Amino acid sequence: MIKRAILSVYDKSGIVEFARALVRHGVEIISTGGTFRTLTEAGLPVTYISAVTGFPEILDGRVKTLHPKIHGGILARRAHARDRDDLERIGAAPIDLVAVNLYPFEETVRKAGVTVAEALENIDIGGPAMVRAAAKNYPDVVVVVKPARYTQIVELLDRGAAIDLALRRELAGEAFAHTAAYDAAIAGWFEGQREE
Repeated sequence: MIKRAILSVYDKSGIVEFARALVRHGVEIISTGGTFRTLTEAGLPVTYISAVTGFPEILDGRVKTLHPKIHGGILARRAHARDRDDLERIGAAPIDLVAVNLYPFEETVRKAGVTVAEALENIDIGGPAMVRAAAKNYPDVVVVVKPARYTQIVELLDRGAAIDLALRRELAGEAFAHTAAYDAAIAGWFEGQREE
């Protein structure tokens, strides 16, 4: 059952409709930066990430989701009493769905005249960490990196159907492919920097 979700997306395609459906199903939404603004402007109830972590975003947004209350909530194995105890000890709760897509690194570095500083600021750190954590814990957490998947998740929720292990595993595979391609693009860019 999905009770809590974190939505933090660069590509906002369909995110308002997805969030609206989650809220309709009683899901608490946690969000960050631009996604938070988009959802609140649409009139949706959303909890800002800092209200969960107890810390403000720092370093111009470079650090916002890298926190034990976020990663503990994602990585906690629901069937493990010690994991549940650890969450309780730090005042955290499980996060059951992670919908994240990453900064547009490849688009940025394709632009004529892009600076190294611009390229570096488009290397997502917290996003891939959340995606990988959710994918690692796919038996307990649904991870969505493609907006095209939102409709499928909503249809299952609307039917009262489970998001079964096979689909969770498939989504986890997509998530790791997403972060692998992202890292490969960054590595390729760094390789190109050595040649200049």
